Amino acid sequence: MRGLEGEAYDRQYSDKELVERILIYFRPHKRKVMVVITAVFLMSFASAAFPLIVARGVDIMATQGDATFIALLSGLAFFLGFAVWGLNWVRRQLTVEVISDVVLAMRDDAFTAAAQQDLSFYDEYSSGRVVSRITSDTQEFGEVIVLSTDVINQLASSLILIVVLFTIDWKLTLLVLVMTPFIVAAALGFRRLARRVTRQSSRAVGEVNKAIQESVTGIRVAKNFRQEQAIYDEFMAVNRQAYAINVRRSFVLANIFPVLNVLGGIATAVLVYFGGLSTAAGVITVASWYLFVSTVDRFWFPVINLSAFWSQFQQGLAAAERVYALIDSESAVVQTDDQPVPALRGEIGFNHVCFRYSEQEQVLRDFSLTIQPGESVALVGHTGAGKSSIIKLIARFYEFQEGEICVDGRSVRTFNLEAYRRQLGIVSQVPFLFAGTVLENIRYGRPEASDAEIEAMARRIGDGEWLETLPDGLNSHVGERGGRLSMGQRQLVALTRVLVQNPRIFILDEATASVDPFTESQIQQALDLIMNGRSSIIIAHRLSTVRSADRIIVLRQGQIIEEGSHEQLMAQSGHYAELYDTYFRHQSIDYIQSEQWQRKTSPDR
Repeated sequence: MRGLEGEAYDRQYSDKELVERILIYFRPHKRKVMVVITAVFLMSFASAAFPLIVARGVDIMATQGDATFIALLSGLAFFLGFAVWGLNWVRRQLTVEVISDVVLAMRDDAFTAAAQQDLSFYDEYSSGRVVSRITSDTQEFGEVIVLSTDVINQLASSLILIVVLFTIDWKLTLLVLVMTPFIVAAALGFRRLARRVTRQSSRAVGEVNKAIQESVTGIRVAKNFRQEQAIYDEFMAVNRQAYAINVRRSFVLANIFPVLNVLGGIATAVLVYFGGLSTAAGVITVASWYLFVSTVDRFWFPVINLSAFWSQFQQGLAAAERVYALIDSESAVVQTDDQPVPALRGEIGFNHVCFRYSEQEQVLRDFSLTIQPGESVALVGHTGAGKSSIIKLIARFYEFQEGEICVDGRSVRTFNLEAYRRQLGIVSQVPFLFAGTVLENIRYGRPEASDAEIEAMARRIGDGEWLETLPDGLNSHVGERGGRLSMGQRQLVALTRVLVQNPRIFILDEATASVDPFTESQIQQALDLIMNGRSSIIIAHRLSTVRSADRIIVLRQGQIIEEGSHEQLMAQSGHYAELYDTYFRHQSIDYIQSEQWQRKTSPDR
């Protein structure tokens, strides 16, 4: 059971709660559901009438031998069989339509819940497990719900057959009713066990999906280090675990029907014995006894199915439970209001903000910072200084614990998040591109932008020379995660996407990957275009970007220790000067020229 513990956001729902929530999804399909129920009851009446027709035919054959009447009964039996077939076709067709719509709606709700979660949620929980809840669990739920229409059919048949049995022999019928609770009790005994093994099976499938996703996503790294066998072994370990758990689940579910059939067989044997005695004593006729035995057999089948189904239904309830747990999971980012967001000026204020990822991981301590409208600020500092955390808090990807963050004098917690983020232009450290063309990825920031507008904006960067390096220009396919493009090209696509978006606040976690000088000049030109007239917060890794900022903020352990322009900070010979020598000095023109001169003058270089 290693790795199959529930997620922290998992919840335990009662059967009643789950059924009530499931019924909510069926409300928009009331008419189709009513047609299905009507068809089910008509099928049940037709099925219940069949043994009566046969018994009546037996009586007539034994007493009168009227061939005409027997032919009529045979025709009626044929008609009932055809009617049952037609009603069953209508039932199954409408059932598939309704269940497909329900699963679609459930997946939509689950995906919406997953998309609205903050980034801290995905820091803690595997995306592969989330995908499993949205896909595998909803599919499993739908498959089980399809069986529920059979249960309704069998329930109606049971009720009708009980009435029929009472008309034949009420004493034997009471004996049937006395033995029925034992079968039901045996079925309910499987209920809790079925829920537990089904829940474990769903978690095992989630682990398999997680392993597949991680292996496929990291296949490049695995091949670089020749670790294909290692990821295969890890996958097989998870796969064998899922196999063992599914075998256990199948064993539990497969034993429900045999156990109940044995009990049903014993009950039938008792009825045959006492019914035979009644027939021998002349209490009931042979035809009536045959009718009773055949009807009891038809009665046990739906009763056993009903009893067994409740244990099997736990499979669907366990799947629904996992889906609802995802839907009901609460976001760590909490908005206190939903106010509209006008065009932002870009004033950003941190007022005594404290932020931590966990109790043991304090990042910002009593942090205060004010960024003026239109000002560009570069954040520098060693790894872990809090640079990325600051921009994540501005974007409301994470929730801070103390203090206040204001934009244009208003708390970010009062904004409509969608409207607020629409005015943020964010380029992450590793630009992410979706599979598709360059044009489609640039349009992602503003779907209504025209092709001509996008091309005009793209050509503002380096006179569009970077487009000439693409095989089909803007129509070039980028591949999965932009794998067909170089890192510099990905950066340019991501920056053009922000330019087209035309945000009021620009946030850049500048990529650390080295690029050639020509591409770097194009990237810097794109940055100049974006930063012009906008409030900009940049985690800088290039000297050119640092120098172009209006103000440089030097961070250490979540606190500001220095701030000012490049020249001012260098004159102080403080922490920034140390960072400059460590990270930026080799990018300066003076340093490059000095290196070139030393290579020319030194015979050893």
